[in-house]
Amino acid sequence: MTVETDQVVRSELLSKLRHEVIGLDTEFTLATGERTRRIYLDSTASTLRLQVVQDVLDEFMKFYSNTHSVLHFGAKLCTQEYRRAHETVLEFVRADPKRYTAFFTGSGTTAGINRIARTLREARPERDVVVTSIMEHHSNDLPHRKHFPEVVHVPAAMAASSLGCVDLARIEKALKEHPGKVNYVAITGVSNVTGIINPVHEIAELAHAHGAYLVVDAAQMAAHVPIQVSGHSKAERDIDFLVFSGHKIYAPGSPGVVVAPKELLAALEPQVVGGGMVDRVYVNRYTVSRHFPDREEAGTPNIPGAIGLAASLDALLLVGMDLIDAEECQLIENALAKLQKVPDLAVYGETDCGKCKRTGAISFNIKGLDHALTAAALNDYFNIAVRNECFCAHPYVREMITLSLSEEDLSVEELEELADLHQGMVRASFGIYSTEADVNALAAALEQISADKESFRERYRRLENGDYVHRDFPFNPDEVFSVKRAVDDALGL
Repeated sequence: MTVETDQVVRSELLSKLRHEVIGLDTEFTLATGERTRRIYLDSTASTLRLQVVQDVLDEFMKFYSNTHSVLHFGAKLCTQEYRRAHETVLEFVRADPKRYTAFFTGSGTTAGINRIARTLREARPERDVVVTSIMEHHSNDLPHRKHFPEVVHVPAAMAASSLGCVDLARIEKALKEHPGKVNYVAITGVSNVTGIINPVHEIAELAHAHGAYLVVDAAQMAAHVPIQVSGHSKAERDIDFLVFSGHKIYAPGSPGVVVAPKELLAALEPQVVGGGMVDRVYVNRYTVSRHFPDREEAGTPNIPGAIGLAASLDALLLVGMDLIDAEECQLIENALAKLQKVPDLAVYGETDCGKCKRTGAISFNIKGLDHALTAAALNDYFNIAVRNECFCAHPYVREMITLSLSEEDLSVEELEELADLHQGMVRASFGIYSTEADVNALAAALEQISADKESFRERYRRLENGDYVHRDFPFNPDEVFSVKRAVDDALGL
């Protein structure tokens, strides 16, 4: 197969994946009475499920059995495919299987980073400092605060006109200010707020030069850009620990994933103990298994979730993350160009993709409108699903809002008051199923809302929790779906 033919085949596969997605054609009735297809721009929170994932699971569940046994047919099959799921993860992130293991964790990236924080605190108690950034999701911040006495938050650097990626000089400065004390640097590969991509391999070099590990939160990275954990021409650029979530890479219901060096884990007792991670158990002692990933996965695993994740990763490997990356970056650039033309719209983070590459997400506010009101209007009148508030990244959101307000010639006190009052943004986020038509619809909707702010304000009332509800358009979820009614219907009751 020639390079050109391969490119055509991969493009056809990508087209098939993006058009065969569960929930992409879901319809809702709007405040206008019109019924339209939902435009799903909340993929950073959770992606929709690829049809291929559902098809694989439907076939797999015919044979479902528990793992860790090979004495009946179902157990043989499930044990083998569960093992292969781990191998697929390592292949997807390009981690050497001789050096690295992959294991699954319950609650996505959050569980994985908590595990790493506990493990590395135990492994190197004398190194009691963690360096992270202000850009982090709480899941890549709070676990370090809980387990380490000192956590240094490095700021994002100014790019051409706004905040860009993490400040590498400040990371190096933090490492030098704590010689021999930094256990690891924990950094997001892609910001869940702005979609800004951090140079993780350059950060790895800085960390390793000072004897620190690198932990990468790849929750937003995995679905959008190619990842290479190991095998670089310079070993110092390898990533030590990488964590991501199955539900953010087109397999909702899947577990979180930790990719970690076997050598380090083998020297410690696993953080979670129970069935499956031991070889022998006696009344007064037990011996931990030496086999990976078994020793890191106590209890009955989420087998269907792991199989669904493997199906998604296999499909994305066939397409190639380089192709997905190129197409999504073009979509983001086009979206940024269109949104910046909307009157009174503030877009957060550096918008020049030549200076600061972005993918996956764009956060913004309409000046003079609460972020929650903007999100509600996009949903109720245009069937565009977005997310609002601070996206579990309060310090980063607050800093960008304060930076944008500082252009309005306000005093420090006024800035702080406004930042507290308006802390929050609207975020549109994209996946492989997002299209230029979706971007155009978003831009047109925001233009209409911005041009008619007062009218939209009058249509809503603000709740005590900060949300907005339409005065004349109540939405009752039970009328659309309820588990009890679905069960009754399935049973013919």
